[in-house]
Amino acid sequence: MRIKLQDVAQRAGVSEATVSRVVNGRPGVSERTRTAVLDVLVEMGYEPVSLRRSDPRRTIGLLVPELDNPIFPAYSQAIEAQLAKAGCLTVLCCAGRNGSAEAEYLATLLDRNIDGIIDVSGQHAILDGTHEMYRTVTEKHIPMVFVNGAVDGLRVPSVSADEAEAAYLAVRHLVDLGHRCVGFLSGPANHLGVRRRAIGFDAALDAAGLRGVTAESTMFSVEGGRNGAHRLLAAGATSIVATSDVMALGAVRAVREAGLDVPADVSVIGYDDTDLMAFTDPPLTTVRQPVQVIADHAVDLLVGQLAGRSVSSNEILVRPELVVRGSTAARRVS
Repeated sequence: MRIKLQDVAQRAGVSEATVSRVVNGRPGVSERTRTAVLDVLVEMGYEPVSLRRSDPRRTIGLLVPELDNPIFPAYSQAIEAQLAKAGCLTVLCCAGRNGSAEAEYLATLLDRNIDGIIDVSGQHAILDGTHEMYRTVTEKHIPMVFVNGAVDGLRVPSVSADEAEAAYLAVRHLVDLGHRCVGFLSGPANHLGVRRRAIGFDAALDAAGLRGVTAESTMFSVEGGRNGAHRLLAAGATSIVATSDVMALGAVRAVREAGLDVPADVSVIGYDDTDLMAFTDPPLTTVRQPVQVIADHAVDLLVGQLAGRSVSSNEILVRPELVVRGSTAARRVS
């Protein structure tokens, strides 16, 4: 049976022009009206490809740098679940460890008329990163939220873990255990999160009247952690604060390669608390990144923008939590 626009319009209580806009996926129709028209079309047996493309749900681009580090699958899962609850579809984009594909993905998402973007630990987390691509998004008035990082001068809301507090908690734990030479296993120096953790690391040592040692790594990886930890051990560190769980696992390997034991000789603390850290050997003491809370905030900020509400561009900082397990112990006295 041939379906006429007039029949659809009468049943949906809208004009024929509105029905035409819905069928062809054109703007200028409220979500409530679009849904009503789609329901009538489905009832009348009309499901062309163009109708399937005009899904009434919002489509959100979710960018993460990689999936090898388990913290980013954790963020992807938490954010996607919250977006689904808000009636949104998620398009996951893996931009590469160095953000090499981030600009390309953003351009593609804009070309596909994406409704909003959540960007996790992208170039906005790099102090000297390429930020011009974000201005293109804001100029097109596409709602966007940064997770774990922010860019000065851009009115983009952001939510991050309080990474200075994370390092402070880790150092205070080691100091309370009697450690007097604490090593900081740093990531890349141009990373905003690393800079913030270095501030918390120094503040905790200053409060205790101690000095620490730092080893910089170019990678948030097991191998980067292993190489950096060897340098910290050579400098006399009896405890190590790593800037990620995977780096902490590399540090544990380095301690053992040096013929020492974790935690009897050297204590190691990670950062993130991804799912398997309770099952490593030894179970890893770490500072838990509040992934679910950050995901909730990020989606709320994006949904607020989609609804046309005014959203503050001030960064939201979420307090992390120290999780004590078997990789830290009181300093052994010679």
